[in-house]
Amino acid sequence: MDSIGLIINYEKTEARVITKQIVDWLKKHGKKVMIAGVSSEVAGSGVITCAEADLAKEAECIIVLGGDGTLLNSARAIAGCGIPLFGVNLGQLGFLTEIEQPDLAPAMKQLISGDYQIEERMMIEASVIRKGEEISRFCGLNDAVVTKGAFARLIRLKTFVNNEFVDIYPADGLIISTPTGSTAYSLSAGGPLVVPDLELMIVTPICPHTLYARPIVINNNSVVRVELQATQAEVMLTIDGQSGFPLKPFDEVIIKKAPFCARFMKLNQRSFFEILRTKLKEGDT
Repeated sequence: MDSIGLIINYEKTEARVITKQIVDWLKKHGKKVMIAGVSSEVAGSGVITCAEADLAKEAECIIVLGGDGTLLNSARAIAGCGIPLFGVNLGQLGFLTEIEQPDLAPAMKQLISGDYQIEERMMIEASVIRKGEEISRFCGLNDAVVTKGAFARLIRLKTFVNNEFVDIYPADGLIISTPTGSTAYSLSAGGPLVVPDLELMIVTPICPHTLYARPIVINNNSVVRVELQATQAEVMLTIDGQSGFPLKPFDEVIIKKAPFCARFMKLNQRSFFEILRTKLKEGDT
């Protein structure tokens, strides 16, 4: 591995210090280093600066410094390129980031020696259909959510799976989640926890105004179609809780498995269940 990219969330307190440590270490070991979204003055000498999308053209892997949000954004930015991501957590314990700051030095040695595994995570694709035409398309790693605005009333969401009618949900919204996203918004709305290497989708109503609406688990080849039966202006499609698109009455949102996946470099330092115990404060011993 000779060419390594970096995506950095400079809003994190220690981002600049950790970045310098990584860059100096990589240069010392003869690696080509590229940093996305900063000036050459900030990056320092001997470092190539470029846009995030351009990293995938040159880098063999990308180290992401930040939290889960930074990693989610990076996964979407390079979606379809097949470049593996390695997350270094600079915030609270994350579900997606691979290591914490104290583990940085041994982790870097493992990376350049090839002592890691690649874990693939399913992504989803969401299309907005208006008057029979696709007007926008997004990809996500966690979820696609159709949700009402802050002051809107309940919305009615007519939902189909593989063109078979499921129900009309009177609710605050509807979450269509990947296994990776099962620990995110879906969990807060009562959805199940799912081991992230499975391939399936979870359909979870948000605060449904009915006694029987429950999350539904469907296979990864299913196509979910949500028709917005609402007259309120404030309805949004949000992707991974980070990007949003305003919807209009009678718009349709179609969600399906994306034709590509996110790839993460794993060092086998933390298991999924260990992360759950720590993050969710359950099962402490």
